[in-house]
Amino acid sequence: MSVTRTAIHGLRHYIYHSTISPSPCSRFKSHQIFKQFQFHFSSSYCSSSFDSTLKQGKEDYPTGDFTFEPLTGFNKFLVKLKTQIALPWERVEYGSVLKINLRGHITDQPESKFSNNKLSLPQICDNLLKATYDPRISALYLCIGSLHCGWAKLDEIRRQILNFRKSGKDAVAYLPSIGEKEYYIACACEEIYAPPSAHVYLFGFTVDTTFLKGVFDNLGIKPQVERIGIYKSAGDQLTRKTMSEANREEKTALLDNIYSNWLDKVSSARGKKREDIDNFINEGVYQIDKLKKEGFISNILYDDEIIARLLKRPWVKSDALTLVSLRTYSRVRKWTVGIPSSKELIAVIRASGTIKSVESTSTSPSNGITANKFIAMVRKVRASNKFKAAIIRIDSPGGDPLAADLMWREIRRLAAKKPVIASMSDEAASGGYYMAMGANVIVAENLTLTGSIGVISEKFNLKKLYEKIGFNKEVISRGKYAELFKANQRSFRPHEAKLFAKRAQNIYKQFLDKAALSRSMTAEKIEEVAQGRVWTGKDAVSRGLVDAIGGLSRAIAIAKLKANIPQDKHVTLVELSRPSHTLTEGLRGGIGFSLVGADQTLKELLQDLALSNGVQARMSGTMFRSSDVYPSANPISALVKDYLNSSWYNN
Repeated sequence: MSVTRTAIHGLRHYIYHSTISPSPCSRFKSHQIFKQFQFHFSSSYCSSSFDSTLKQGKEDYPTGDFTFEPLTGFNKFLVKLKTQIALPWERVEYGSVLKINLRGHITDQPESKFSNNKLSLPQICDNLLKATYDPRISALYLCIGSLHCGWAKLDEIRRQILNFRKSGKDAVAYLPSIGEKEYYIACACEEIYAPPSAHVYLFGFTVDTTFLKGVFDNLGIKPQVERIGIYKSAGDQLTRKTMSEANREEKTALLDNIYSNWLDKVSSARGKKREDIDNFINEGVYQIDKLKKEGFISNILYDDEIIARLLKRPWVKSDALTLVSLRTYSRVRKWTVGIPSSKELIAVIRASGTIKSVESTSTSPSNGITANKFIAMVRKVRASNKFKAAIIRIDSPGGDPLAADLMWREIRRLAAKKPVIASMSDEAASGGYYMAMGANVIVAENLTLTGSIGVISEKFNLKKLYEKIGFNKEVISRGKYAELFKANQRSFRPHEAKLFAKRAQNIYKQFLDKAALSRSMTAEKIEEVAQGRVWTGKDAVSRGLVDAIGGLSRAIAIAKLKANIPQDKHVTLVELSRPSHTLTEGLRGGIGFSLVGADQTLKELLQDLALSNGVQARMSGTMFRSSDVYPSANPISALVKDYLNSSWYNN
């Protein structure tokens, strides 16, 4: 080994093991670098605005707002040195631009190498944070395509973009297709560009619910549904042809909240009056020229023209612009750009998808929340003295009430030993809210869909369908109620129908009683906001179902408060949830909309119902849409997709 290489190796060793940790906040205390747990993902976080609190709910909670403080002096020198001697895969040229192609589905799970091209919200947020402090990254370039996720995830991304801009770096958005969600993200950037041929879909918002009774009538299928809660509209999809008044009331309120929030954020970002934005939408504008004229976009440019403009910026150091992709930049460690780790650990457990008691036995891996896996992670945190607090990150429409109850119990046990904060993503409704109730504090975004405290139990009478296709089924049983869920060739007998209803009522009462206990409210008070009604996070706060409005950063700040960790002290987040996608899923990802994929989805749905004996604590399959969504080419496929993928909204 040469003398030079020996010197560099020694310098790397000194810097890596130095007790001086460069900090993005001048108030950070020095900590040694924490060695990550094997198979865990970790990140770090500091609440700069430690003295900022916001009164919401019963207590004053810190906001967790981000304050950028540039590196100076020795810390600045140290980061520059680290970037120069970084490992090969962490090397980035000075004056580079972080380019993120933001399109498609965005998952709340950590990044996976076999994610079937789904974007990871934690990956996006972590990389934007690193880019904020990385002296080699001079700008952010967002290429925004059609987005398929809820508004809570969009708010989290907008928050990170605005934090990035606090560093004084440029943030540029490119919009080939301009719908409400895409523009909502873009207006967090200071510059917005679109090509002359851009599709403009700023026409407003809709809510639609599919009803299958007519289809079932034609097929000879008779659903027998026991729905607890007048707003529990999942039952309506099976037994009605039109929307009930209660369902219409709920959906109208949700839609008004979404539209109002969009108007507020867009008008604030573009410096326009709320009424002017509303009037512009109602004009039915589709011309890109008018968007430029009215100041909704900065200019009409193609992608290469934007790159040419960026090349003229003073921070460009060469004749060619270096664009760094999200995947490439993900290899850069936080330590390299001066974001230190800490010995103060907070566990993050993510729960995304439909709630299930056990893993699916099908050949396809399960993407939902499996109770036994989740409980194992909670117990691990409870048994460890390393974790000062835990954050349960929930993105679920609900599912099996038994699984939800078992997880609620374990979260309660953990909360009795150390602070537990529930952080809600796009949805934490019905069984998802059941889980959240076990935490000490619940934090939701403004447009998180939550609540839906109700139960639906269903069975299908296939007698007429069997007659049409010449199929026959006979059942021999012992026990008065043995055929309750087995005899699908006939309707319930009177005594069976009575037991079916009592059973659903009993589950609902348990849900109500535990909600009252968890939220320190009377059963009567909980009943007023239950009845299966879905609330936005904003409305849930005023009704005592949620404690504070905010994203993951606020949940972290509250966790620090409850764990007696100073707000200006750095903490390390340890992700316990492994990415759910596997190589097998990645290879099979293309069949999702084929008949094989639909068949597999249907089998898993029926299996889930069988395992939960037909009872579900789940939010309805209503879909909130912005106007940019193309109709499906196959209406039958769309119908199946709407019903089977009932956890989707804002698709």
